[in-house]
Amino acid sequence: MDFITILGLVAATLTTFSFLPQLLKTWRSKSAKDVSYIMLICFNIGIFLWLIYGLYLSSLPIILANLITLIFNLIILWLKIRYRKI
Repeated sequence: MDFITILGLVAATLTTFSFLPQLLKTWRSKSAKDVSYIMLICFNIGIFLWLIYGLYLSSLPIILANLITLIFNLIILWLKIRYRKI
């Protein structure tokens, strides 16, 4: 692996796993009232498009980062919907 790929993987790991605390907080508190639906939906669409772009380029850092970020944020969106009446 070359330096640029490693750099991309490190950056992708840091930005991707930055969503884990929000996911865990939402899961534990059973509340996502302070998380905006519009932000989550727009962000998920953007991440999905980045994933398509990464697949087109066959870029491992872009693919992995955006796939994991998309999964984390879809879970947050699902939890927001699930806990909306609690």
